[in-house]
Amino acid sequence: MTPRIHVLTGAGAGIGRALAAMLLSRGDTVVTVARSAARADEVRADLADAGPGELVVEVADLGDVAQVERLGAEIAQAHPRIDSLVHCAGVVELGRVADLDTASWLSQLNVNLTAPALLCRDLMTNLRLAHATVVMVNSGAGRVANPDWAGYAASKHGLRALADALRAEEAGTGVRVTSVYPSRTATDMQAKVHLQEGRPYRAADWMQPSSVAASVLHVLDLPVDATIPDLTIRTST
Repeated sequence: MTPRIHVLTGAGAGIGRALAAMLLSRGDTVVTVARSAARADEVRADLADAGPGELVVEVADLGDVAQVERLGAEIAQAHPRIDSLVHCAGVVELGRVADLDTASWLSQLNVNLTAPALLCRDLMTNLRLAHATVVMVNSGAGRVANPDWAGYAASKHGLRALADALRAEEAGTGVRVTSVYPSRTATDMQAKVHLQEGRPYRAADWMQPSSVAASVLHVLDLPVDATIPDLTIRTST
């Protein structure tokens, strides 16, 4: 398979890290983003032995709209043809609507929804050129909103709407759009959720990031005559 170029947010941990390692192992180029120069160095070191592919780590805070717009412009200029855009980065802050502070609302909406929308917009010419695949890694919260999950669920419901609209808009360009809905997965975010819920956390109880990443990889490798609009992945135990 000819090496391809993938823009992947969230490659520093969890599902994104597992997917980045899979792509690098087969010689693809992965362009990702870290919120600081120090974090970028950590991501490079963590994935240094993943394989022969090229890892490019840009520095930007996905919660800052101006930085996301700068990031999109820089990636678009550096990589005229992009084979996939995978939105895997995310943040979560639990809290009731009556209690959730403004910063928590804005961080979840900006990172989980606005950043994906802006990157899709700013990279669309590059994606169309490659007849690329866009993957939105969503959540069960993108389908059902439970108590204490209003901020996160609102951002993920919005991400689902973004994917549905984008899929219809780009139907004639060859750009395919997939929403992936994993159930609870053993990630750092899941550990944080358990802490906020006041429950003990055992990674072995949940689906592993590599299982979700393998499913995303399958979507990216589909022949051009096939697409999976929505993919739900649940733990088998």
